[in-house]
Amino acid sequence: MRQYIISDDAIQDLKEISDYFLKNNVEAGEKLLQAFTQKCSYLVSFPNLGRSYAHVSPNLRGLPLNGFIIFYEVQETSDNLRLDILRVVHGRRNLADVFSNG
Repeated sequence: MRQYIISDDAIQDLKEISDYFLKNNVEAGEKLLQAFTQKCSYLVSFPNLGRSYAHVSPNLRGLPLNGFIIFYEVQETSDNLRLDILRVVHGRRNLADVFSNG
C-alpha cells in the first residue's frame, strides 16, 4: 500500500498559505493547493524524487512547489510505503529554525 499522510504542522502551514492567498490572490492559492495535491500523489510513486535535506534532519527530503518546499520523510516496509508530509514552508525560511523543535 502506498499513501501519504499530512502532519498537523503541514496542515497548519497550508492553512497559513491559504489565508495569505485568500487575501491576495484566490486563483493563485487554488492552483498552489491543486499542485500540492498532485505533487504528493506523484511522490507516493517516486518517493526519492525530492532532494535530501539530511543536513537539516536525518531522512528529510524536500520537493519544490512554486517558491515553497514540501518536506517529507519516507517510511518503508516490505509491503508498505508511506510518505509523511512534515511541513510546507517558503524556500527562503531558515530551515534549521523550522525543524529545531523536532
